[in-house]
Amino acid sequence: MSLELQKDNATVTIGDKTFTTDVLVGTENEMALDLQALRKNTGVIGLDPGFGNTGSCKSAITFLDGEKGLIRHRGYELQELADNCNFLEVAYLLVLGELPTPHQYRQFMEKVKENNFLGPSLQELLNHYPSNSHPMAVLASVVLSLTGFYADLGKEKFYELDMDVVRLLVKTPLIAAHNYRRKRGMKYIIPDNSLGYAENFLYCMFGRSLDPQRRKIMADAMEKLLIIHADHEQNCSTSTVRMISSSNANVYAAIGGGIGALWGPLHGGANEAVINMLEYINMTGGNIDAVIKRAKDKDDEFRLMGFGHRVYKTYDPRAHIAKAVVDDLLEKLGVEEPLVDIAMKLEQVAIHDDYFVSRNLYPNVDFYTGTAYKAMGIPKEMFTVLFAMGRMAGWLAHLIEFRNDEDRRISRPRQVYTGAPHRSFVPMDQRD
Repeated sequence: MSLELQKDNATVTIGDKTFTTDVLVGTENEMALDLQALRKNTGVIGLDPGFGNTGSCKSAITFLDGEKGLIRHRGYELQELADNCNFLEVAYLLVLGELPTPHQYRQFMEKVKENNFLGPSLQELLNHYPSNSHPMAVLASVVLSLTGFYADLGKEKFYELDMDVVRLLVKTPLIAAHNYRRKRGMKYIIPDNSLGYAENFLYCMFGRSLDPQRRKIMADAMEKLLIIHADHEQNCSTSTVRMISSSNANVYAAIGGGIGALWGPLHGGANEAVINMLEYINMTGGNIDAVIKRAKDKDDEFRLMGFGHRVYKTYDPRAHIAKAVVDDLLEKLGVEEPLVDIAMKLEQVAIHDDYFVSRNLYPNVDFYTGTAYKAMGIPKEMFTVLFAMGRMAGWLAHLIEFRNDEDRRISRPRQVYTGAPHRSFVPMDQRD
């Protein structure tokens, strides 16, 4: 769907200069001023640190409404997709715009299975990383290295789906799983094409040490967690992927940059930060009342991680799904874990305490996903890697959309200079 022009326009007056521009309206009635010619006509730019009020593109992939707590992918409610689809179906939807027919899905899965391996060279590359390397650092650099393996194959197509897309979707969990194993002195496990996406990852990570019935429960939960992470509009990492792509860098360079952006604790790394917080609370006695008191004290440096969200002014719709996943996991797995107990107690306080409710500080998706992964026994340094596995679908969808955008330009923001004014150069021997 394309953006339509509203009949009315907007006029901006700056001194003696007047700038008239179109008001654009999206399919969900979002409104935006077209400011592309603002500087040309007035000599003035917009200043918007963090780009919180700047539209960087037109996109048909994901719609968010933070005030109403809505998220839709290609028009479908996220809850419906999580209830009825597996992750690869949602990835197909994000990239191609429609849910696959049975025939299309079979064709897609054939290519997925053909690429479901790590060759000896990639295994050897992984084996050379230091054992204390963070999994996100390894993932980012290995994805960048894929350029060397597939640089001459980047123009392959599979029913209008780039083979680069298939490779990245399939090989990302295999890279993560083998990195987990080789750091612990264990051998590479050959993937099992009879298993689903998440279950195959768990098999390649834990091998036969994980009971198949328990693995299936965990895999069902993980499929939903991957889906809720699949895309979230123009977030930090997605915008990074688009920006790198704007220079005509290849897909692996762009995705590698997106992984780096996701790693930060203010973005995808927040789920790991939640567990760090829970470990701290547990280590200091597990007194929830004392923790809540500290969180409310503006003079105390302690902060509760996993509460509130920059976009949502109400309950994060992804958190609804993730909370149900956590509840189901705890019931089916019978987990006895102090950190999970602390998390559940914090949750109850946050959803009933007026201090948190009045400030929209509800438990967010990172709070629940971190708790879910902890309940599964996945080490915390892997949490953001799992986020990257899900967000890979959205990154690739945005990259392809941007590649085909008729308004595509290299990203080049302006700035307001605040340094020294013009001054004369002084030779070194004359400087005091």
